[in-house]
Amino acid sequence: MRVFFKSLVAVALLAAALPTAAQEKTGNKPGFTLTPGTARIVLMRPSIRVGEQSTGGMFEPNADWTLQARDMLGRAIGSVQGQLGNSVVDLVEPVGADASALAEYQALFTTLADSVIVYQFFPGNRLPTKKRKGQFSWTLGPGVASLPGLKGADYALFVTTDDQFGSAGRKAVQLLAALGGVGITSGVHKGFAGLVDIRTGDLVWLNADLQMGGDVRTEEGAQKRVAQLFEGFPGRPVPSATGQ
Repeated sequence: MRVFFKSLVAVALLAAALPTAAQEKTGNKPGFTLTPGTARIVLMRPSIRVGEQSTGGMFEPNADWTLQARDMLGRAIGSVQGQLGNSVVDLVEPVGADASALAEYQALFTTLADSVIVYQFFPGNRLPTKKRKGQFSWTLGPGVASLPGLKGADYALFVTTDDQFGSAGRKAVQLLAALGGVGITSGVHKGFAGLVDIRTGDLVWLNADLQMGGDVRTEEGAQKRVAQLFEGFPGRPVPSATGQ
């Protein structure tokens, strides 16, 4: 028991040294606007990862939870696609080498979104080249235009969600840390939604949140998550007070 207690203390101190989770931030390329009814947008297959956060904060995937989330989020996204102000169509899933290329770009988008959060959205970490007011220069590169299924489209819409539900051990560490006056989190719930200009590969809009709400394994939770992901979507009509 004493050994276990010492282990919890060590994990709590390690977690306390990690950066505090950020709040929601939205950014767009300077001068970028999207007039309703003018663009064709292809929705890339959402990257969805669901699992448990171990005592030490490591991700442990759960296939059943991920399948539940993919089903629920798919329905929720489908219900709002027609309300985003422009034509949003699902990507026809490629096979073989094309599928591998798509997976690489989906992973690259997640890495890019993480970089925007760490190095631009929050002042303490900003790179010198990202400090200028109005600066928003991030890209996946022009190679994105070669992905199958994007011909004739104007933008690609990428969506990433990552949910790690705190394990019993992680919650115990959180409680122990709180008793010692140290605050750590139990669970990770982050998501990104971004628009990429297919002609240039430039990221023109990003909505990112490292503290998202909604249990993506449930219908109600998935709807809440999708509403947060698409908040402030460019070209989306603003709902009237009576329509909310």
